[in-house]
Amino acid sequence: MTAIPLSAPDITDAEIEAVTRVLRTPHLSLGPELHAFEEAFASYHSVEDAVAVSSGTAGLHLALLTLGIGAGDEVIVPSFAFVAVANAVVQAGATPVFAEIDPVTLNLDSVAIERAITPRTRAVIIVHTFGVPAQMDALLTLARQRGLAVIEDTCEAIGARFGDAGQARLTGTFGDLAVFGFYPNKQMTTGEGGAVLARDPAHADRIRSLRNQGRRPGGDWLDHAENGYNYRLSEIACALGRVQLSRLDEMLSLRSRAAARYVEMLSEIPGLELPPLTLPQRVISWFVYVVRLPAAVNRDRVQAALHALGIGTGRYFPPIHLQPAFRAARQEAEISLPLSESVAHRALALPFFNRIEPAQQSAVADALRETVAAELG
Repeated sequence: MTAIPLSAPDITDAEIEAVTRVLRTPHLSLGPELHAFEEAFASYHSVEDAVAVSSGTAGLHLALLTLGIGAGDEVIVPSFAFVAVANAVVQAGATPVFAEIDPVTLNLDSVAIERAITPRTRAVIIVHTFGVPAQMDALLTLARQRGLAVIEDTCEAIGARFGDAGQARLTGTFGDLAVFGFYPNKQMTTGEGGAVLARDPAHADRIRSLRNQGRRPGGDWLDHAENGYNYRLSEIACALGRVQLSRLDEMLSLRSRAAARYVEMLSEIPGLELPPLTLPQRVISWFVYVVRLPAAVNRDRVQAALHALGIGTGRYFPPIHLQPAFRAARQEAEISLPLSESVAHRALALPFFNRIEPAQQSAVADALRETVAAELG
């Protein structure tokens, strides 16, 4: 059987030609492609400014620093998420406080956020998990009432929308700052890379300074106004990203159709819980396709069986609060996140990418059906 990967980037001749054009110029960093990509990305979201950075993790780090969050502060984050959301908080010198998720969207639950707020809480990072928009109206209302900054982690949800019909807005346009990631498994890619959306020009200027060793925009190369980082994104990556962005709506449509095919192929497997195709007030940007296995099924054995057949899968996401790097944290004894732990124990990401073929999905569905049936006896 031909191997079916968990994910695969969608690169065409247009991307290859764009990258090749950059290599024929003397500009490999901080050149015209960076400006063009940032301008196009901001325009796509109808936001004043976009700042390209080296990764989504770098973007989260700079967003926290730009909002003045550091030592002594607490930031509420989901535990059911990629570890970068907590790593960035630690890197900023603050403390991540883990809160419970909603059982349907798998995003942070507003009631759980309110319970997690203390006098030290300064911000909340709202992750749009798996491309499903969080309940932004309720979350923003709570944040404003409690004086909390809001950072949107939109690394998995570019092109998703939240709101009532005719008034829905793109994810990334709600918070004080919003962070995107363009790793090769994402809906669009720059290889490695990310971006931060900012509506406040002062925020954008600060992020540009911090990503470039603390240099002020327009300042001399050897003048450093503050301590900074090398979080720049290359001209090659920006050229790739600009073409990918121009194709984004097409790519999101391909992913949406692939998700619908999985529903048809998997819906009759007993006890298998599928992600909803539609939800009120939401347009989903399909990042991954994650099913929840029946409680009686051993996820690790299913994953091993599919791997033996050449089918890639993923454990999205092991709870962050149970990771060795965070177990020793002060909050360990206080954490009770039964839903996050239960979902993580059953979740299995199936092969999913722009150009996945119906025949590949059918092979995945057949293998999963047989494997689950064998587990259930």
